[in-house]
Amino acid sequence: MDRLVLHPFRSLFILGMFFAGLASAALDEGSTVYDEKEALAKSQAVLGQETGNHTFHDGNGRQVTLDALRGKPVVISLIYTSCYHICPTVTTNLAKVVTIARDALGDDSFSVLSIGFDTPVDTPDRMRVFAAQRNIDIDNWYFVSADAESMESLANDVGFSYFKTPKGFDHIIQATVLDSEGKVYRQIYGMAPEPPALVEPLKEILWGKQVATTPIESMLNNIRLFCTVYDPTTGMYRFDYSIFIGAFMGLLALGGTAWFIVRAWRKSTPARPLT
Repeated sequence: MDRLVLHPFRSLFILGMFFAGLASAALDEGSTVYDEKEALAKSQAVLGQETGNHTFHDGNGRQVTLDALRGKPVVISLIYTSCYHICPTVTTNLAKVVTIARDALGDDSFSVLSIGFDTPVDTPDRMRVFAAQRNIDIDNWYFVSADAESMESLANDVGFSYFKTPKGFDHIIQATVLDSEGKVYRQIYGMAPEPPALVEPLKEILWGKQVATTPIESMLNNIRLFCTVYDPTTGMYRFDYSIFIGAFMGLLALGGTAWFIVRAWRKSTPARPLT
């Protein structure tokens, strides 16, 4: 019986053609490639734009809409539940920063939405389980799902880029801060942002951007805006009275100097004779 014998060079050629074919197929299948610069540009392009009234559902059967959350800032984090490392870590780190922000700004000062963008998989129940696995049970933090059409529209509104890959998804790691009117105010990037990255824009929205109803409220907001500062040694925010006291003492010193100058000027000015 004759045996088929391949020349070594012919064998290498056949193997090379085989792997080239696999590479070409892979490129055809994943023709949309995640581009970090393009994703960042898309993310920044939506700053100042108003989001639509998207509707979501949580694991308890409740409906959540963006319109219902307006009047206060909203932090939006898009994740997918089948992610084994990035999304769980991002969510756990976000919970730490949210806790610090709530301590500084108040428990009811802003809302958080964690939204599953893998719509066939990220059902309301999967989102509920995902939150439970992270031990997150924080007031006004909603783990929600959306249908495919709503998810695509929301992603465009907040400048979020994501692409399907053989291992899951490639996506930009960002949290989006909406102001009280539902406009994109700030984008926060990275797996472990420092507390000021979230707290500072929230401070600006709550105490610097919103119109106060009375002059006293406006003054108090300004004091809270400038005197609530981050302490890197503790990793927490605190109200720094020294800033307020320093400003008061500066004004007092300025007033004293002005009084001394006026008093000296009056003494140096000769009195006019009576006629």
